[in-house]
Amino acid sequence: MKKTGHSLLPSLLTLALLLGSTKADPHPLQDYCIADTSKPFYLNGAPCIDPKLAASSHFTTAALSKPGNTKATPYGFSVKVTNVTNLPGLNTMGLTMARVDLDPNGLVPLHSHPRASEVTICIRGSLLVGFVNTSNYVFTQLLRPGESFVFPRGLIHFLYNMETMDSALAVSGLSSQSPGTQIAAVAAFTSKPSMPDEVLKKSFQISNQDITRIRRNLGG
Repeated sequence: MKKTGHSLLPSLLTLALLLGSTKADPHPLQDYCIADTSKPFYLNGAPCIDPKLAASSHFTTAALSKPGNTKATPYGFSVKVTNVTNLPGLNTMGLTMARVDLDPNGLVPLHSHPRASEVTICIRGSLLVGFVNTSNYVFTQLLRPGESFVFPRGLIHFLYNMETMDSALAVSGLSSQSPGTQIAAVAAFTSKPSMPDEVLKKSFQISNQDITRIRRNLGG
């Protein structure tokens, strides 16, 4: 029987080259594509208005000028982001900006962005930040105002306000206009429909009572 190892090599090399050249978002084919959010259909991004109708207002927003409601979650944080609704000129540009407000000892819990890397700069306060790599090694850093930290795409990470009396503020840039966000605990314990109890018990080595308590605490 013929060996097929050599015949597979060109295909594997081609696949490696294709994967290596992929980007978080496709490059735009024009100077800009002002989002037309009135269209009732879905596509990878948003349809464009006629470029001749573009105005300066399409490229500016005050969406991040004021803090969000940090009391809306039990963790004491708020995230406000730019998107194609509040900043139509962002469409196809492959980026998102986020304002992160944290109460004293507030936490942005363990979460990931499946479609984006993230760079965070501490504006006010003292932020403990970190991520876990696929070898389960934790990288952490205490950020002071003006200092930055990068979270690699898809890896679980967190931000924690070390101050016990004062709030903290950070601004993040993400490498996709639709980075996606999945909070680990919320995804596991408040999914709809519910994750099977046996899966949770074996995954986290907990009891039925633990599952009920955690779901209740998270609002599930």
